Amino acid sequence: MSRYVITGGSGFLGTELIKQLQYRGEQSIIVLDIVKPKEKIAFHHTDLASTIDFIFTEDDILIHLAARQYHEKIPCKNRQAFFEDVNTVGTEKLLEKSFHDGCRNMLFFSTDMVYGKPQYLPIKEDHPLLPFGYYGKSKKLAEDICRKYRTRGYNITIFRPRLIIGKGRLGILKKLFTLIQHNLPVPMIGAGQNCYQMISVHDCARAALLAVEHGFPNKEYNLGSANPPTVKALLSELARQVNSHSMMIPTNGPIIKGCLGLIGKIGLEIMYKEQYMIADENYILDISQAEQDLRWTPHDSDESMITEAYRSAMFLDSEQ
Repeated sequence: MSRYVITGGSGFLGTELIKQLQYRGEQSIIVLDIVKPKEKIAFHHTDLASTIDFIFTEDDILIHLAARQYHEKIPCKNRQAFFEDVNTVGTEKLLEKSFHDGCRNMLFFSTDMVYGKPQYLPIKEDHPLLPFGYYGKSKKLAEDICRKYRTRGYNITIFRPRLIIGKGRLGILKKLFTLIQHNLPVPMIGAGQNCYQMISVHDCARAALLAVEHGFPNKEYNLGSANPPTVKALLSELARQVNSHSMMIPTNGPIIKGCLGLIGKIGLEIMYKEQYMIADENYILDISQAEQDLRWTPHDSDESMITEAYRSAMFLDSEQ
């Protein structure tokens, strides 16, 4: 009987994935993480920055979600090492240990940040990998290691999702939601005429399970919404949905990004470089490969995703 072994299973995507597995009746689920999951799930304390002592089996379905991301507290110095310690070196240790134990099937969630600034649109999976930030670079290196293990007989499906949102995960959106909640003006980076694609946590989890059903294709897959609106249209629709009188204010994109860069240099980051550098650019992933190979289509629109996240955030605030 196959076990679902999920690194980072206590996190945002892991929690949703476990819900969908349980809904399907799967009972053999093990979480490898540094934090126990809220659900009553088998748990093995595992820190990818340390020694991995979990014993894998040849029938295991390994889903690798664990990573250091920008929503955590980021040190001011040695940031590349901070990300690579888990995202790159930790991934290599995980592959080495699981391969040694006989495991041969893995799903790995990377990021669209491995592409860097888009050279064409929509971005296909064979777009050059030119990440310009610490997180994207660490994930690109992890992908390289995965591709090396593919040559040794390890089946590894790599997903590159856009910004994953849903109930319980706010990150950079929290500041935005606060402005809208209080009917305050919302300054955009640039004119807001660019399209900014996202992906729901529900659709990400569905893609993962479909990859398992399709035998762990040794390919990379983009994950994103269909037909993303412009930033201005998206935020204006959110304000309308929640009865906010906030106005979307255009700004000079290059000047704002320059200011954010200066603020970051003194350790007072409002946004990180990988977030603000593309905030005023069209950034759309081509998701046709996942649609074709995995028979996957995104169910959630950008408008429904951000509204769900906002209402969830307001509900949580009211409980505190």
